[in-house]
Amino acid sequence: MPHPMNLRTLLIAEMRNMYFSEKKLVKAIPKLAKAAANPHLKAALTTHLAETRIHVKRLEQAFKILKTAARPETSAPLAALVSRGGEAVHLKGAPEVRDADIIGAAQGVEHFEMGAYENACALAEALDEFEVVKLLQENFEEEDAANRLLSKIASDVNRSALTAHVSTSSVAAR
Repeated sequence: MPHPMNLRTLLIAEMRNMYFSEKKLVKAIPKLAKAAANPHLKAALTTHLAETRIHVKRLEQAFKILKTAARPETSAPLAALVSRGGEAVHLKGAPEVRDADIIGAAQGVEHFEMGAYENACALAEALDEFEVVKLLQENFEEEDAANRLLSKIASDVNRSALTAHVSTSSVAAR
């Protein structure tokens, strides 16, 4: 990202990073959902995929309000987080452990997105771009809800992963 000259260009740069993020996730989430063994995790990822598609549309609306092109700007941190999700999909071993890793990777992305949306909301608010704030805030709230749901699912998945690990260890010890 070039050095922003003012808050407006900083907001647009942040939104372009988020646009890159959401578009990248529209392609990545189906792979995570397919690899997930836990039905609740699979459902949460599928639901969040639908929300992510809406996030793309909201960002496009926000760009239109700001009268600027909706074009993604590569975000190296997000690309790394998405890559981590790809690694989780290919994790060998118990499916419960893979699910725990998928959740960890997904939550890493959610935290990144929540921070970026919070920052973008603050910038848009400072610029009195309240229609943009509303759109970005909706995306933030859905990211936050997805993160909280993943945390709930993680409790069950981690217990199952621990049980699978103990069972595997017991069989291996025999």
